[in-house]
Amino acid sequence: MTAAPELISPKSSRVSAARRLGKRNFRGKEQLFLAEGPQAVREAAAHADTLVEVFVTVEAAERYADIVGEARAAGARVHLADEDVIADISTTVTPQGLVGVCRFVDTPFEDILAAKPRLVAVLAHVRDPGNAGTVLRCADAAGADAVVLTDASVDLYNPKCVRASVGSLFHLPVAVGVPVERAVQGLKDAGVRILAADGAGEDDLDDELDKGTMGTPSAWVFGNEAWGLPEETRALADAVVRVPIHGRAESLNLATAAAVCLYASARAQRAAGGCRSVTPS
Repeated sequence: MTAAPELISPKSSRVSAARRLGKRNFRGKEQLFLAEGPQAVREAAAHADTLVEVFVTVEAAERYADIVGEARAAGARVHLADEDVIADISTTVTPQGLVGVCRFVDTPFEDILAAKPRLVAVLAHVRDPGNAGTVLRCADAAGADAVVLTDASVDLYNPKCVRASVGSLFHLPVAVGVPVERAVQGLKDAGVRILAADGAGEDDLDDELDKGTMGTPSAWVFGNEAWGLPEETRALADAVVRVPIHGRAESLNLATAAAVCLYASARAQRAAGGCRSVTPS
């Protein structure tokens, strides 16, 4: 008869330490955060020197044996746990049986500038962690070189933000806690054009594309979900650009607008000589 696998005790100090990472002050103190679910744990294992330990149910360990193997190969400690322990650590309603503890992965803002970025997303006043994570995912998909979260934005390591990024957190440099004025001036000094995304912007995204002005290195600054960008932040930009609404929708939500803006810049930068005009010759 095969012996039952040994499970980590719910009273273990490791479980208690992982549980505390659901709170921002503990994350900051320990410089650790949670990555929940198979996709996030796989991405963390592939990101050098990031994954510290993994808690996994017996069923999930069998289902995701390849991910558990990658975690071990990355040097992470793997703890078998029952579903109650996973639920205690996890911040989701329906945990997937796999939770990783990871070291912080943010990048110094100076390193981002030194890399001469061509496309950057700046989250200036974004407070919703789901939106922040989704914009990060959009930036990754569009091929952006970096994301900057200002000191007025949500915590990058909020579990909801990490989940919404769907692993993109581990794919591109992300700077955190940068004052918006410093972020804008640093990017300008690095030769990056600053575009503030605002529904009331003076400039139209379609016009910018048709004029061929979108092919230069650019940073898009995105504001708060409810009230957009304050006037003092808009004033820092080289242009304040609105996404045109051609139908009857009242507006676009933050993540959708960010995807449109970032892909517009990505398309323009990849086209020879900037974006092609859509005007018939």
